[in-house]
Amino acid sequence: MKTPTEADVRAYALRQLRTLRHHLTTPSGDHTPLLGTSRRGWVRRLPYVLAALLQTGLIPSGIAALVNFYGLDLPVAAALTIAQTTPLFLAITRPLAAWWISAATLVVTAGITARHHHFHGSWPWTAPMIIAYVVLLLALALRESRATLVAAWVATVLLTVLTTALGLPRSGDATTVLLIALSGAVLLLGWAVRDRAEARRLLTEQEHISEAERERRTLLEERARIARELHDVVAHHMSVIAVQAASAPYRIADVPPEAAEEFGTIAGTARESLAEMRRLLGVLRSEDSAAEKAPQPGIPRLAQLVETVRRAGVPAELTLPAELPRPVPPAVDLSAYRIVQEALANVVRHAPGARTWVSLAVDGPALLVTVVNAPPPQRTESLEAAVEGTGHGLAGMRERVRLVDGRLDTGPLPDGGFKVAAVLPLDPPDQPDQP
Repeated sequence: MKTPTEADVRAYALRQLRTLRHHLTTPSGDHTPLLGTSRRGWVRRLPYVLAALLQTGLIPSGIAALVNFYGLDLPVAAALTIAQTTPLFLAITRPLAAWWISAATLVVTAGITARHHHFHGSWPWTAPMIIAYVVLLLALALRESRATLVAAWVATVLLTVLTTALGLPRSGDATTVLLIALSGAVLLLGWAVRDRAEARRLLTEQEHISEAERERRTLLEERARIARELHDVVAHHMSVIAVQAASAPYRIADVPPEAAEEFGTIAGTARESLAEMRRLLGVLRSEDSAAEKAPQPGIPRLAQLVETVRRAGVPAELTLPAELPRPVPPAVDLSAYRIVQEALANVVRHAPGARTWVSLAVDGPALLVTVVNAPPPQRTESLEAAVEGTGHGLAGMRERVRLVDGRLDTGPLPDGGFKVAAVLPLDPPDQPDQP
């Protein structure tokens, strides 16, 4: 193993000094004031208030200590103290620049007090100067990188060694050791606080991302479910078209050859459309979704749904029109059932035991679906983890209403209940004609 030469040691020391200088002269690009991102105004003003309070206490006491204990002239003592405490304001936005000013002031102060020292106390710095320097290091730790913090502490150690060499204090003086210990402890404290705040910020961001992903996944699942149900509705009409077109030449006498050929083309196109729809549905429907292959529910099954909710402890009443003036389109029929189903599920989850009224009515060309619940009979905890819920059920309702070009109105009532009202056109857009 090669023994390092004196030149190698010097080269290594120069590299370390260049690294130290780089970290101490490269501040972070973020100049946002400390606590400047808080939503509360008093929190954003807090660093400035603390800096002003520290200056109010440290400037008079620092000047008095330099004048009384070191015999400095008042102007010199005032200049040194103000130079040491004023960077506290600069540290709110640019702590590294403030550290340079404070460190330079400490060196100058040590050089001056070494020639005037006749006090058996804290040399080479006064207690107010040490307090100001430690607070400034805390601001530095909350903003700059870890490498800069380590470089600042190493520079503090070198600074104390330099000032000790300038004045050669008596062996009983422990101020320099105190500054080294306090600076290291404060930098570690600020480092830990900053890492904890960063971890909480990342956790909050991840929670928001996860919640957004859950909402997006729920919306996509609801859209896929609607697509599957829409397939069942449209496939029925396409099948009828294919059968009618294929059998027309046999059911109708004296069909011209051209018309028979056209009927055959219509039947073939309908069969191709059905095959394409089934291929697309295979992407949306899983192999184990046998329950979804059953006939889709509609308005005739609302009575059964309400009865199921009654057995769950919700006193619900259903009001239906005596008869519907026209056949209800399948998409509207299914959407009305799903909206009532989701609204009643929300009552069971968030207002157990609340009296509920479900009503359907025909208003001209539209079907009105209304679900209103009173407040629960007594203060009860929601069956969901969050009382407000996630809003996924409402998102599904909106998708249903958007499918048939309808309107949805939801919201709390003044008495503490909740209302869901949907207007579903009986002639939704792009709805296939009844055969």
